[in-house]
Amino acid sequence: MSGKAVGGATKPLCYTFSRGRRPVRAVVCRSGPVFAVADHPILRHRLGVAALLSVCHRLFNAMRLTLIVPELLWPEPDDRDTLDGLACPALTTVIARGRRTRRPPLSGEATLCGAFGLGEDVAYAPLRALGEERPLAVAGGCWICVDPVHLRLHQERLILADGNSLAIAVEEAESIVAEFNRHFADTGTFHVAAPDRWYLRLAADTDLGHFDVLPLSAVSGRRVGRQLPETPRLRELRRLLNEAQMVLHAHPVNERREAQGQSTINSLWMWGAGVLPATAAGDIAAVWSGDPLARGLGRFLGVPTAALPADAAAFLAGAAPEGRHVAVVDALRAPVHYQDGDTYRAALLELEARWFAPLRRALASGRLAALRIDASTAYGALTWETSRHEQWRLWRRPRTLAAVAQALAKEAG
Repeated sequence: MSGKAVGGATKPLCYTFSRGRRPVRAVVCRSGPVFAVADHPILRHRLGVAALLSVCHRLFNAMRLTLIVPELLWPEPDDRDTLDGLACPALTTVIARGRRTRRPPLSGEATLCGAFGLGEDVAYAPLRALGEERPLAVAGGCWICVDPVHLRLHQERLILADGNSLAIAVEEAESIVAEFNRHFADTGTFHVAAPDRWYLRLAADTDLGHFDVLPLSAVSGRRVGRQLPETPRLRELRRLLNEAQMVLHAHPVNERREAQGQSTINSLWMWGAGVLPATAAGDIAAVWSGDPLARGLGRFLGVPTAALPADAAAFLAGAAPEGRHVAVVDALRAPVHYQDGDTYRAALLELEARWFAPLRRALASGRLAALRIDASTAYGALTWETSRHEQWRLWRRPRTLAAVAQALAKEAG
């Protein structure tokens, strides 16, 4: 193949080359050839370089969707009760005919930030605070997520239940945080953004070093060891945590909860500490999510944010027809973390009907140019990318989700 390129380095390129006896004109974007047309006089007249470049521009800017689905795959590949008969033909077809990338396990938060072009060491707390319904003024401070949790002893190990599972009332959260602000007035300021999402603001020049603590989502429903690293820079935070646990133990809110047979709020999970990043850049057209971290990332980048629509049909009807969109579907994380196989099956079947099947049809019709699925799972951080033409790889036959999970487990060795 030989030919002359038309266009700058950042524009689509048009090549004329020979294939057999007939000259062919092809338009190339970042992802490679988009289409080619025989260059006879009529087509040359009607589809000149300018027209081809115009069409390529529309194709290049067509709608692309990154769908983030934490815990997409059930973590126990041999759990027949959960996986047998779990029919998701659209999902399994999309992943069978797409391109898969596998990385070491990441938290859902790290996966989400990666979709926005941010590294794993980014401070989640100020970004999540920025995405709350009433955004907090995060500039000029060091922020920490200090989410309320319940720790219980089970077979000589501590199991963590997050605040979402504790049904904390707004009044309970505000009463406890008010007491914290009285008790720790010289340390910083506590804030309630939601009953299960609390924050601590420290001075902007606070240096906590490398804050090596997993996000709450990565430990919910699971065994935990240490809550804070044993580093010199975190000595004051460890002291604060110990005192906070004593305040919680004696607080009237917990006395009432215990009397009513409810789990108490007996600790805090401190994570995501740091300051707001200086700058960031991205190619995202819009963010669709009810997750405050996702909303905060969108607001930080200055792109429109909206609640996640009920289904893909509503998304496709309301989204701009061009650019890259990011949507977060977080219906599977809780049942996976709390080992609720029945709820996981029901939630995944609903996602199949509401999201995966309509998105596959949108790919086939050309309404959606490309689909990327990012999933943080027990098998690693998995990404599947596909486009309309890749979904015609009919020789790539779908496998059941049980077979997919078993193959991934075998690869991990």
